[in-house]
Amino acid sequence: MDIVFQNPFTKKQIAIKPEGLVEGETILFPYIKGSYRIVQQNNYTDNFGYQWNKFVTTQIDRASKIDISKERFFSATGWDKENLEGKNILEVGSGAGRFSQIVLDHTKANLYSIDYSNAVEANFENNGANKRLQLFQASIYDMPFVKAQFDKVFCFGVLQHTPDVKKSVASLAEMVKPGGELIVDFYPINGWWTKFHAKYLFRPFTKKMSHEKLLKKIDSNIDWLIKLYRFNSAIGIGKIVNRFLPICDIDGTLPKNITTQQLREMCVLDTFDMFSPAYDQPQRINTIIDWFKKCGMKNIWGGKIVYADNIELTIVKGIKSSS
Repeated sequence: MDIVFQNPFTKKQIAIKPEGLVEGETILFPYIKGSYRIVQQNNYTDNFGYQWNKFVTTQIDRASKIDISKERFFSATGWDKENLEGKNILEVGSGAGRFSQIVLDHTKANLYSIDYSNAVEANFENNGANKRLQLFQASIYDMPFVKAQFDKVFCFGVLQHTPDVKKSVASLAEMVKPGGELIVDFYPINGWWTKFHAKYLFRPFTKKMSHEKLLKKIDSNIDWLIKLYRFNSAIGIGKIVNRFLPICDIDGTLPKNITTQQLREMCVLDTFDMFSPAYDQPQRINTIIDWFKKCGMKNIWGGKIVYADNIELTIVKGIKSSS
């Protein structure tokens, strides 16, 4: 079934053409550099556009020769590749397209992918050759689709960075057709100590810095930070001490089978990703589950899964009720 498009602001049906999304003969949302542009270039996700157009292939399995994105995607979703043939999948928050690549290369589904930042340009660079991909620069709150059309909707690495997480979950759920599935991941609140962390101590300052200045500062300090992190882990104090270092969680989030150069690049990227977003709002699992219920989801499961070298991921998923 073809996806029906609408103007997210007026709710009037619109058509998709090579030059853009149109109403009659009027181009409402132009097609620019591989994607349909529903929003202005400058918004609260500028940091993500900056980072993904700097680190275009860092997280792309095809480029890194590491199946970390593939393992994360299929571990989280539990989806059967064969059962996705011809299905319409919506990805919200694509970044440079690490999971877009997995859907396109490992299934025969049709992928509609949005990102609020101009990271869509990096995604197009990585995946634009595949004709089953349609890219949109759009807000999670104003997507250019008629509601309840998608067989599967997933949103990875995004919810905590939106200004209204509850509204974000509702916007995602609206897109799922009856009997379809929604799955999200997010930063969890594990206890009172969750925000007792270098990220939350420094973020009030770092999120206000220019992207260029922040990236330069991270890059110039990353080598000694990696060494100190590794030293702390080796002598058994890493779990306590490393949370106060201004560097990403190497042991808990990065794969083990990477080169020294890959480790450095991923650390720079993930540390920038820690300190630059306008929003960082971890959530309780039960809160997300409750929002799923209020959005008409059933067969809901929420919890933590482990994949690839004991990397932990917090997810909630459910099926859209047909009643």
